[in-house]
Amino acid sequence: MAYSLLAGMPPIYGLYASIVPIVLYALMASSTKMTVGPVAVSALLVLAGVSQIAVPGTPQYIGFVITAGLLIGTCQITLGLFKLGFLVNFLSHPVIAGFTSAAAIIIVASQLKDMLGLDMTNSHHTVETIKRVISNLGSLNIITSIIALSSFVLIFIFKKISRKIPGPLIMVVLGTVICALMKLDNQGVAIVGTIPSGLSSITLPSLDLLTLSLLWPTVLTVTLIGIVESIGIAKALESKHKDHNVKPNQELLALGFAKVGGSFFEAIPTSGSFSRSAINSDSNAKTQVSSLITVSVIVLVLLFLTSWLYYLPKAILAAIIMFAVLGLFDIKEAKHLWKTDRLDFWMMASTFFLTLALGIEAGVLSGVILSLLAVIYNTSAPRMSELGQVEGTQHYKNIERYTDAKLWEDSIIVRFENEIFFGNASFFKDKLTKLISAHKGEVKYVVLDASLINNIDSTGTHMLKDLDDELNTIGVQLHICNAIGYLRDSLYKAGLLNEVDRHHTSVHEAITYIHNDQTRSDILCRSTNPLQTNEK
Repeated sequence: MAYSLLAGMPPIYGLYASIVPIVLYALMASSTKMTVGPVAVSALLVLAGVSQIAVPGTPQYIGFVITAGLLIGTCQITLGLFKLGFLVNFLSHPVIAGFTSAAAIIIVASQLKDMLGLDMTNSHHTVETIKRVISNLGSLNIITSIIALSSFVLIFIFKKISRKIPGPLIMVVLGTVICALMKLDNQGVAIVGTIPSGLSSITLPSLDLLTLSLLWPTVLTVTLIGIVESIGIAKALESKHKDHNVKPNQELLALGFAKVGGSFFEAIPTSGSFSRSAINSDSNAKTQVSSLITVSVIVLVLLFLTSWLYYLPKAILAAIIMFAVLGLFDIKEAKHLWKTDRLDFWMMASTFFLTLALGIEAGVLSGVILSLLAVIYNTSAPRMSELGQVEGTQHYKNIERYTDAKLWEDSIIVRFENEIFFGNASFFKDKLTKLISAHKGEVKYVVLDASLINNIDSTGTHMLKDLDDELNTIGVQLHICNAIGYLRDSLYKAGLLNEVDRHHTSVHEAITYIHNDQTRSDILCRSTNPLQTNEK
């Protein structure tokens, strides 16, 4: 119910989302521990997107949200059927951490009015919402504030004592009873009010072209974030218990059908729930039967107990939400990235501030763009290391790390640490040319360690061929070693390995060949045409 309110929906739709979607997911999931339901981030994403085209709580808004669930589920089913779940990998971990940390602040800001009993509306921008809260502090309801603060503190204490204590449920029951007995609603405490009893009816979501065109930005955003969030939870539980195997594409199908099925029963979009799944895990649940038991309890609530929730203070629901989302603010990850990877730190920080400044959807889009830019940067300018021989061994290491490694005046050994393709072919050539020029004309041999080059495209082979021709004109001979089967075949077809004495199985073999005439014939006789072998 709390997350339903966060999504701008009446509380009853959160209960509807805890029946059919959970059943469908339980029947199809590969995870035995994760369960689905309304969650904070998805609810916030839905509110941020749909509230721009309809007023929260209105029939039109409710229809849009339910239709969004159908479309999100359809997208996830499509990704699962075509095994395209890998696409979400373009949202890197630092970007997700930055987004969820910003989402935590946005959610907290959105709940302040209910926790303080303020009569105001939230803005689409967090800074503006906080300004409105500050300007309306004069109308603060003391009783509401006390209820919210005490609920938050008690939930925190219960969790510290034991994760198995249902702190939120205790506060809901206690707060409802106190509010009903003391008639706190007459003193300005906002309550949930009437909640319809009975199960949801079957409805057909609206699928006209106008609705589709208005909802697609929200659909894409929730689809991406929902997959990352859900698969991440499922994988974490798999790693912890090691008693089942999570199949990502099967999970996508389960999550998708849960949303599609739920949309026909008035359910808001659901996703993998960390809090519910944690309860399953801590309770030592073995199968999805635990989720089905949850459904049976919620059905009983809908049939017989909704009238008891009339006096439930909204401040308690706001406190529950605020407590749940504080864990999304990942300051530890920011500290870790600052120490270990500054580029990832700045990606996280950029996504965080862009989400706060521009809003949820713009923040997610910015995160995707940042992730893609990072991939482009890393692949277009990979490391090229100069190697030297570790004294007394046949090992060749980066001379920046092994400063005592042996070098040769007439030879340089380089290792390129990525595939060679159109995006970095020029970089490779320029980097190697500069390295040769730095030796002031003394280089006669260049040994390319291709052990980390797992692929090469036509642009790369053309570049290597041109480079080889240019090196020959200045009296420099290119030798290639450690080329894997596929790469070796591509280089042979391009004419780069037609001279068998310029291809070697190891760096040491190449150096021995170059500097030891006595062993040259032995090595030559072991060289073979790569297209005439079965090695790959």
